[in-house]
Amino acid sequence: METKAFQKIYTKIDNITKATVSLRARGVGNDELATVGGKLAQVVKTDGDRVTLQVFSGTEGIATDSEVIFHGMPPMLNVSDDLAGRFLNAYGEPMEGGARIEGEAREIGGPTVNPFKRIQPSELIATGIAGIDLNNTIVSGQKIPFFADPDQPYNQVMAMVALRAKADKIILGGMGLTNDDFLFFKHIFENAGALDRIVCFVNTTDNPPVERLLVPDMALTAAEYFAADKGEKVLVLLTDMTLYADALAIVANRMDQIPSKDSMPGSLYSDLARIYEKAVQLPNGGSITIIAVTTLSGGDITHAVPDNTGYITEGQLFLRNDSDTGKVIVDPFRSLSRLKQLVIGKKTREDHPQVMNAAVRLYADAANAKTKLENGFDLSDYDERALAFARDYSEHLLSIDVNIDITRMLDRAWAMFAKYFSKSEVAIKDELVEKYWPKEA
Repeated sequence: METKAFQKIYTKIDNITKATVSLRARGVGNDELATVGGKLAQVVKTDGDRVTLQVFSGTEGIATDSEVIFHGMPPMLNVSDDLAGRFLNAYGEPMEGGARIEGEAREIGGPTVNPFKRIQPSELIATGIAGIDLNNTIVSGQKIPFFADPDQPYNQVMAMVALRAKADKIILGGMGLTNDDFLFFKHIFENAGALDRIVCFVNTTDNPPVERLLVPDMALTAAEYFAADKGEKVLVLLTDMTLYADALAIVANRMDQIPSKDSMPGSLYSDLARIYEKAVQLPNGGSITIIAVTTLSGGDITHAVPDNTGYITEGQLFLRNDSDTGKVIVDPFRSLSRLKQLVIGKKTREDHPQVMNAAVRLYADAANAKTKLENGFDLSDYDERALAFARDYSEHLLSIDVNIDITRMLDRAWAMFAKYFSKSEVAIKDELVEKYWPKEA
């Protein structure tokens, strides 16, 4: 950024760590941007006239007499319809060249929507992924994480959701993406012809890790523009929140803060909540729905990041490798959408709640049968049929590569019921069985 008249300029730095510098300065606000030795930085702590800044690209090459220029403003994003179809970096600047975004400059990381102005979520967000839409239906204005192991194809799932979701705008916030993942997102969106409704903010592994801290706020500022100003249904996809938390830990550690559980900063809960609480359903019909990937270390759900996330969000989606089919599925036992009851059977077909419950119950019977088999017990005829149903259910409904609408999901579930079970074994209300049970069965 260029130096402007009346900017505060200092040339005496008291302390330098790997990611931060400290000095004495007056009239400086929290989150204010600055340039330290030509490198962009942000105020992260003020104590009287003592100011600490995090330098996004690290402090290598900065000396105690380096010039510190305060810009007098926090990070900003220019918002307009020109955002659609653009790939932007953590500062909201176009990647790989391209015209600068023109529009109204808005401060990122602002407050969440006043609860008085919120309304109860009531609109279905269909993702086209049966394991989500059938068993864990997502509602506009909901916040829900994807818990996945690092070796699972969670970014591919996020791309599928972006292309299939029934939303006006999709905003991707990528943190710590490999170049391969970045190019994957870029090519799949371009080839699908979907760029007119997608906005991407990306920090790659080639960029400083601390820059990841800006990505969620950039993505959500853009989301607020389209939802609040334009009345659009916006789906925000964030990946990977574990890498975001790692960046928080880097800054906290270099500021000599006492770490909390799993070496995370003590502010982790509030840092995550500040992001997730931006999810909202607005009276003008606009909404912000957040789906965020949180990778697990060795499947450890008790780690500080997923543990805190679970307290904030409204459910969770688990990816699991299914040993029977060899496919990645949305685990029906560990996944939960706490708001699904607001739309299933109301915005979807009347049989949705009963079909969902019956399918999961029969799948649980199959899990019990599998345990019996592993322990050397004989299987009953019902057990054999339950196991066959579970394989079919995993492959044709739970697998992440199944892309059908909810009505076809329900019809497919009824066909499976009729193939493997009697009407009494399925235990669904008689009036629904009479209406939806396949006639040829």
